[in-house]
Amino acid sequence: MSQQFDVVVIGGGPGGYVAAIRAAQLGFSTACVDATKNPEGKPSLGGTCLNVGCIPSKALLQSSENFHAVQHDFQKHGISVDGAQMDVAKMLARKNDIITKNAGGIAFLFKKNKVANVHGLGSLKGRQGDKWLVEVTDNGVVVDTLEATHVIVATGSSPRQLPGLPTDNQIVLDNEGALALAEVPARLGVIGAGVIGLEMGSVWKRLGADVTILEAMPTFLAAADQQIAKEAFKTLTKDTGLDIKLGVKIGEIVKGDKGVTVNYELNGEAVKAEFDKLIVSIGRVPHTAGLGAETVGLQLDERGFVVVDDHCLTNLPNVWAIGDVVRGPMLAHKASEEGVAVAERIAGQKPHVDFGVIPWVIYTSPEIAWVGKTEEQLKAEGIEYKKGTSGFAANGRALGLGQAQGTVKLLACAKTDRILGLHMIGPMVSELVTEGVVSMEFKAASEDLARIVHAHPSLSEVVHEAALAADKRALHG
Repeated sequence: MSQQFDVVVIGGGPGGYVAAIRAAQLGFSTACVDATKNPEGKPSLGGTCLNVGCIPSKALLQSSENFHAVQHDFQKHGISVDGAQMDVAKMLARKNDIITKNAGGIAFLFKKNKVANVHGLGSLKGRQGDKWLVEVTDNGVVVDTLEATHVIVATGSSPRQLPGLPTDNQIVLDNEGALALAEVPARLGVIGAGVIGLEMGSVWKRLGADVTILEAMPTFLAAADQQIAKEAFKTLTKDTGLDIKLGVKIGEIVKGDKGVTVNYELNGEAVKAEFDKLIVSIGRVPHTAGLGAETVGLQLDERGFVVVDDHCLTNLPNVWAIGDVVRGPMLAHKASEEGVAVAERIAGQKPHVDFGVIPWVIYTSPEIAWVGKTEEQLKAEGIEYKKGTSGFAANGRALGLGQAQGTVKLLACAKTDRILGLHMIGPMVSELVTEGVVSMEFKAASEDLARIVHAHPSLSEVVHEAALAADKRALHG
């Protein structure tokens, strides 16, 4: 006999598991179906983000930055270290331990909130009365069938593949392979200068690889404010040492037993590059394989995304979809907030998710973060604005940390002073950008931010100074 639930969530990533927890908190009997397994073959909740994305990449970034600091920065503090070595196996073991702890934490939260944790691939099979049937398979074998009044699809996304070049995660790597290299490659190629390419390129460069990043777009970080993007390009190429080539036209790629040859065109000239490993990071595509969309008539758009309305409701009654598998930015925190919102809508509440105040972060060193409109967007939309900028170079806390590079830029409406965007590169800006998120959510003016007392010494003072500068009354610039 089928198990019956009020809500069944398909996918246990940051959108799915949060949706399941919130639904259970609201009193619904809830199950979450997830097929992810760790390298030992055991179930591992958390989706791509936890298992082969956000969390492990940050672990490796921290390890590589520590290694770089031992080699290059500690002497400035009067600390001498000779013969520092990187044990890649131990670094990867630490990364895996973090994943295991976090996945176990989600399983504990499921138990605490009485969410049924069902391992396997969830697939929509049709309706039985007013209930949806969700079939669960593991390695192709049906292991369970669930009945649900509401279904939340949270199946995430998969790495986009280069045509004719399948990923083997031995020579040609996607994000999963890039996080599991057993040794530092001498020559590492990266196709795509997006978040994954820059973060993984930074990791292996700091550990000793010669890294070349090939980007098709002529503009670096086209989605970011270009003042910040240009500073980031200069810093990542000059200080980190990444060889970033823009406007590249990729040609034939030939994979061998011990490496890969990439033929490309740059500024009209043909170039042949040899790499030991090649990371392909050219974006992600919605993951709907095995979902049963065709079986039940779930509408997908021309790019494969599940079609939803403003409330994340699909064309099917009581079937919702959230996260990477639907429109909007492919960000873990966006997926989580959509998951909460859908659970609350099922309960009859009226929550909202404002896409205009979702923060973006790239965890390079220095970090890059932003929220809201860029200066280029404001110009294109004909919005009159004013701006204030401030740097970390004279910030006491940044100088003490030895990380005094970077800039904060605030954009505000010229007529109302309402904050329209906050853009930054520098130390810990992944945390500082939240000042902009909160300010914009509460419709604050730059004067509001300028009049808030900021702790001294702190990195946040640079945000404060940028807000002051928007009104041409900066105190330290």
